[in-house]
Amino acid sequence: MSENPSDDRDIEMVVAYIRPSRLDAVKEALAEAGAPSLTVSNVRGRGSQPAKTGQWRGEEYVVDLHEKVKIECVVADVPGSTVAEAIRDAAYTGEAGDGKVFVLDVAEAYRIRTGERGPDAV
Repeated sequence: MSENPSDDRDIEMVVAYIRPSRLDAVKEALAEAGAPSLTVSNVRGRGSQPAKTGQWRGEEYVVDLHEKVKIECVVADVPGSTVAEAIRDAAYTGEAGDGKVFVLDVAEAYRIRTGERGPDAV
């Protein structure tokens, strides 16, 4: 992984899909867990959360793709499980549609500006 063979820190990516209303709580929880760096994207998707029907100008429509926020966080100094638990606890409402958290192994990381590799690039 790294140029230094004695550096055996794992690089992990935590990806979470959460309710937009829980984003501020998740950001605070990540900062407290020692993983303040993250990327946030607005996404739409469907899962176990039921579709909603509505009316607009007399026409009925179905909303089956719900607004979510995708959070990506790559860590080397903090275990991915710690980050995932922080997200899970902060995003929890107890209702269908709270979201999902995934922890993935990262094979390699490169910092473009300095050329660092492995955990040092994170």
